[in-house]
This record gives sequence, C-alpha cells and structure tokens, in this order.
Amino acid sequence: MSVRELARVHGVHRRTVRAALADSTPPRKAPVRESPAMGPWLKIIRAWLVADLQAPRKQRHTARRVWQRLVDEHGATVAESTVTHAVAKNRRELVGTPVDVAVPQTHAPGAEAEVDFGEFQALIGGIMVKLFMFVLRLSHSGRACGVCQSGSGILPGRT
Repeated sequence: MSVRELARVHGVHRRTVRAALADSTPPRKAPVRESPAMGPWLKIIRAWLVADLQAPRKQRHTARRVWQRLVDEHGATVAESTVTHAVAKNRRELVGTPVDVAVPQTHAPGAEAEVDFGEFQALIGGIMVKLFMFVLRLSHSGRACGVCQSGSGILPGRT
C-alpha cells in the first residue's frame, strides 16, 4: 500500500505513516499530568457547584464568582479563564446538559406567512420619491413577494 492509502485507511496524517515506517518502535506518549494550577481547587469548586444545584437559579455561582471566592477565601493564584473552563466542565458533568441544542422549525405549505409594511425613499428618474412597500414571505418555502406603491400608482417590487 502507498503512504497515502495507509494514511487514509488508518485515519492519520502521511507524516505519521512515514514516521512509523522509518522507525518500528512506537512513539513515547507524554505522561498524563494533572493540572498543577487547578488540582488543589477542583474539589472545592465541585462542592460549590453541587450545593448550587439546590439553590434557586438566580443565586447560583457564576464562573467569575467562583474565581473571586477562590482568590479571596483560599488565596488561589489561578487565572480566571482556567477557573471558567473548570466550572464549565464540572457543570456539564453534574447537569448533563447537551452541548448543542437546536429545535428545527417546520411549517406546513400555505399555513403560515410573515408580513411587513413600511415606507422608504428612492431616487427614480432623478426625483426622490416616497414609496410604501408591502412584503409577504411564505414560511414553508421562504419565497418573498412584495408590492411597492407610490403616490402615482403601483410599481412592481423586487425582493
């Protein structure tokens, strides 16, 4: 097999395949280390967030407030962004909220439409004219149709 084919099959970069072909010993993995800055504070943060589950929603800790309490009460020397990431990770584990939330909208054909009406000014033939526009957008297809009207009659609208 070619290098490119091996990379495709195994889902790795071609450089990785070439390195594996050049040396038969597997690469050493970096040792897994615990976060030195947050390590001592993770249990405290988790305890605060567990207690927040019983508190009213508006009285729960924000990530910024967790950081402020760590600095004020415990003398922690950690960055606010580091605490924010730790709080977010703990909340995902505790609450189990999905990361991506989307509700698709569906509209039956001819069932719904959005309507807008307004006025604007346009330069037509060198003369500034006040126009009124009515726009109807069909919710199912997203097609729009509109009509412009001036004091002198109806003009076809483009939307």
